[in-house]
Amino acid sequence: MPGMSTRKLFRSKKVLLEDGLQEAGILVGQEGKIDRIMRKHELETLQKNVEVFDVGTLVIMPGLVDSHVHVNEPGRTEWEGYWTATRAAAAGGVTTIADMPLNSIPPTTTKKNLETKMIAAEGKMHVDVAFWGGVVPGNQRELKDMVKAGVVGFKCFLCPSGVDEFPNVTKQDVEASLKELEGTNSVLAFHAECDLGEEHIKSTDNRSEYQTFLRSRPPKMEVAAIQLITQLCSKYSVRCHIVHLSAAEALPLVRAAKSSGAHLTVETCHHYLTLNAEAIPDSAMQYKCCPPVRSLQNRERLWAALVSGELDMVVSDHSPCTPELKQTKEGEGDFLSAWGGISSLQFGLSLFWTEARKRSFSIADVSRFLSHNPSKLCGLDHAKGQLKEGMDADFVIWDPEATFKVEKSIIQHKHKLTPYLGKQLDGCVIYTILRGRTVYQNGKFSPPLGQLVLSSASLN
Repeated sequence: MPGMSTRKLFRSKKVLLEDGLQEAGILVGQEGKIDRIMRKHELETLQKNVEVFDVGTLVIMPGLVDSHVHVNEPGRTEWEGYWTATRAAAAGGVTTIADMPLNSIPPTTTKKNLETKMIAAEGKMHVDVAFWGGVVPGNQRELKDMVKAGVVGFKCFLCPSGVDEFPNVTKQDVEASLKELEGTNSVLAFHAECDLGEEHIKSTDNRSEYQTFLRSRPPKMEVAAIQLITQLCSKYSVRCHIVHLSAAEALPLVRAAKSSGAHLTVETCHHYLTLNAEAIPDSAMQYKCCPPVRSLQNRERLWAALVSGELDMVVSDHSPCTPELKQTKEGEGDFLSAWGGISSLQFGLSLFWTEARKRSFSIADVSRFLSHNPSKLCGLDHAKGQLKEGMDADFVIWDPEATFKVEKSIIQHKHKLTPYLGKQLDGCVIYTILRGRTVYQNGKFSPPLGQLVLSSASLN
């Protein structure tokens, strides 16, 4: 790979620019920014002090921005940590992650706790890292200080989060937070499930059966939450975001809110677009997440919602834990008490492409849903998510035609438990470039070169 002594040109017959895939070159300056996009006819006019890295017909496109990652460090580093999570990101073509405010201890609910997280990440980042703040009961006065410190936005839970140090909020808490955030250009993201106070499980139900778990979190929990969110989003001048939408029944509410002009964005996850409830075995805790993976028909409605615009982006919601909490030992298998979370940070591009290409999605679509729109959500689109002059030289170089099998030996995140083990996927990441420097190359990693990045809301 090119060194850092001169400017560098990365060229390919398939560079994803605003007007599509084409032969072009990306000229990178010593500061790690894109100096110039060179079209095919300009490539022969290069100056002699430029190192050229020609990747032939491999695709060069913007590095992925995964805006929903649980790193868990400090406090639960036995679950995951910055070193392993960011290596997994680099191996998957992800150049920026946004770390959620839980399940670390402390959670990112104050500026002081944010600083603790930043210190914990130092020297361990193979890709760039941004931080979400959290909204919990009583911390509204902390929010503006966290905006100024650079968080990409805030997340709250409308139902219990699963960890005691990050309690869920009431409607009154949400309204107080929205009032506090007006005028900041920040965003409030919602875990959109409401506890409806209904009993969905009988004592005689088999807790190792996936269908029992599915009944425990019916679509109407999401519908009720999204009904509340869309009402509040229309009332306040604050961007609102729904994380990991799984229930297609909620899509009409999203469509109506967007049509009325509400500042609302919505994500779904790779597992909801790849997996389906009918194919999940009993006692297979690696498939458990909240909200749950639903039916095959539901999955296809989510794909349609990407086309129609109800869904704006696709993220991993990488939420690992120890094998003990996942209850992987034979005979454990309780879907109601096992930790809910799916590990997929490393495989998002390939998971999405494997399914998307079957549905005639283009590589430009992939980049929009996995790079550009997440960067906009996080206020990082001044530097990330597109190949444009002046932006960070972050890109993934990959082969859409190559295939590989997910095996434990290639998994970079701390624990190797994932529902994708043994799955054959399309699209192989060959190189990951961060500010013009190679952080991943065919299974090999550079020393950590990632930096902390700040939302543009903090720069205003």
